[in-house]
Amino acid sequence: MATDTGPAGATVARPADVGLRREVGLLGATWSSATSIIGSGWLFAALGAAAAAGAAAIYGWLIGAVCVIILALIHAELGGMFPVAGGTARFPHLAFGSVAGTSFGFFSWLQAVTVAPIEVYAVLQYGSYYWNNSGNPTAQWSNLFAGGRATDLGFVMAIILMALFTVVNFLAVKWLARVSNYIMWWKLAVPVLAIIVLLFYFHTSNFTAGVAGSGDGTGGFMPFGIKAVFGAIPGAGIVFSYLGFEQADQLAGEVKDPQRNLPKAILIATAIGALVYIMAQLVFIGATPTDLLHNGFTGIAGLAKGTGHLASDASAVTTYPFAAIAGLAGLAWLATILHLDAFISPAGTGIIYQTSTSRIGYGLARNRYYPRWLQWTDSRGVPWISLIASFVFGIVFLLPFPSWQSLVGLVTGASVLMYAGAPLSLSAFRSQVPDQPRPYRVRGAVWFSPLAFIVANMIIYWSGFPVIWKLGICIVIGYVIIGTLRLLHVAGVMKVYDGDPPPLDWKSAQWLPFYLIGMGIISWLGQYPDAAVTSPGAPPINTDTIPFGWDMLIVAAFSLVIFYWAQWAKLPKAEMEKLVALQSERMGDAATGRTH
Repeated sequence: MATDTGPAGATVARPADVGLRREVGLLGATWSSATSIIGSGWLFAALGAAAAAGAAAIYGWLIGAVCVIILALIHAELGGMFPVAGGTARFPHLAFGSVAGTSFGFFSWLQAVTVAPIEVYAVLQYGSYYWNNSGNPTAQWSNLFAGGRATDLGFVMAIILMALFTVVNFLAVKWLARVSNYIMWWKLAVPVLAIIVLLFYFHTSNFTAGVAGSGDGTGGFMPFGIKAVFGAIPGAGIVFSYLGFEQADQLAGEVKDPQRNLPKAILIATAIGALVYIMAQLVFIGATPTDLLHNGFTGIAGLAKGTGHLASDASAVTTYPFAAIAGLAGLAWLATILHLDAFISPAGTGIIYQTSTSRIGYGLARNRYYPRWLQWTDSRGVPWISLIASFVFGIVFLLPFPSWQSLVGLVTGASVLMYAGAPLSLSAFRSQVPDQPRPYRVRGAVWFSPLAFIVANMIIYWSGFPVIWKLGICIVIGYVIIGTLRLLHVAGVMKVYDGDPPPLDWKSAQWLPFYLIGMGIISWLGQYPDAAVTSPGAPPINTDTIPFGWDMLIVAAFSLVIFYWAQWAKLPKAEMEKLVALQSERMGDAATGRTH
C-alpha cells in the first residue's frame, strides 16, 4: 500500500494500481483531456445551440463553461489526491463504499463507452459529403447517412471505425500518448484557423436575424427566452462538447508525477476548450450568410428557395455546419480542411475515449464490481480484455441510437451523473482524511462542493425527462448485470472476482435511491423539454406541473438535502482507509492475466 506523510506527520493511505506504467507527462495528460474536449462537438454543436436558442446560444456556452470549470476544479483536487486509473469510477467507492461506488462507477463507464460511437457518427456524417449517392438519396448500400440516420452501410462502416479505434489502443500508453499529441495539435489548429478566417465574414446583423421579440422562434437575439438557453446547454450538445476534462483522471495510474501534473492538465485543458467553443459559436452565428436567416437560425433547416440560396444549401449546413458555411462564403479550401478535420478530430476523441473506457473497466474490476478479467494487462500495460469489452458494448449502443444527435442527450446525462459523485466524494474526503496531501486544494470547499453538486443536478434536469427515463433504463440494466455477476460468484457457480466482492455498504448509500428517483420525479413534473419548441404540436412527456423558475429552486433545494444526507452517511475513516488498502493489493497474477 502506498503511503504519504501529511503535514502533521500522520501517515495516510493512498491507493495504487498494478500492471500499468507511468509514462505520460504533463503535456500528454493535458492533451488527453483537451483532445477529448475538442472533438465532434465543435463541428455540430454550434448549429444545434443556435437553432435551439438563437444567437443567445452564446449565453449557453458561457454558462456551460462556468459549470464545467466548477466541476473541473473538483476533479483537479481528487485526481492529485488519489491518482488511480478510472478515477471518476473509484472516488465514490472510497468515500461511500460498494453500493454508491457500484452506481457511480457504472455511470462513469456508461458515459465513456457511449462517446466513441458518437465520434464515429460524426466521422460518417461529414464523410457522407464524399460518399453519398446523390442520384439515389435513400439507397441503403450507397449512402452512409440518409434522412439524418445511419444507413445499413453506415452501420457497417461505424463498426469498422470502432474496430480501428480499438486496434490503435493496443499500443503501449506512451506511444498512444504520442499519437494523441500529434492529433491534438491538428485538432487545435483547425478550429483556431476557422475562427480567424470566418471572422472576416462576420455579419453583426445575424445576432438579431428575423423578427426580434416575436417569441415564436422566427428570430431575434433570444427567440425562445432564457428557458430555451438552459435547455440548449445539455440538449444541443454544449455540455457534451465540454466533456472530457476528466480524461487525465482516467489515465491517472499512468501519469508521471500525478500530484503535480494532474491538476494542471485538467485546468489547462478546460480553459483551452472553453475558449475554442465560445469563439466558434460567435463566428458560426456571424459568418452564416444573412439570407439563410430570413426566419432566424430556427428556420435554417426548412429554408425555401428564393432567398439567394437553394434549399440544398441549408441542408448542407445542417449536415456538416462549419464546412458548409465556409463553402457558401467561397472558401472552398477551408471547407476541404474542415471536411478532413471531421475525420481526424472525432477520430482522435474516439480513440482516447476507448482508452478511458478500458481504464474505467480496469478500475471497476479493481473495485471488484466488474469481473476480474477486465483488470488483466498485457506486456505493454494495456488492459486488453477491458478494451475489447469497450469495443463490443460500443457497438451495442450504435444500434438503438442511429445518429450523433440521438446519442448526445444520453451521454450528457450519464456524464453529469458521473460528475455528481465528485463533489460528494471531495467533501467526504475532507472529513475522512483531512491530512491527505493535496497538491491542488479547492478553496472554500465547504460551499464549493455543494455548489458543484447543484450545478451537476441542474444540467441533469435541463436534459429533460425523455433523456432521464432512458438513462434510468440503462441504470436498471446495469444493476441487473452487476448483481447477477455477484450472485454467481457468491453462489460458487463461477469465479468472477479475485477474493470476495466488497460488502454491500447500504448504510453509507441510503441516500442514493432517493437521489435517483427524486431527480426523475422532479424532471417528470418539470419544464424540460419544452414541447412547444422541440416538437410543435406533440404532447410533452413531462407534465409542466412545476412553474419555470420554481423548478430550478426545487432542484437546488433537493440537491442540498441529498448532499448533506450523503455527508452524514459517508463511511467512517477506518472503513474508508481499509478500502484504500484493498486498492493497493497486487492480487497475485490476476493483475496481469499472465501465468508463470
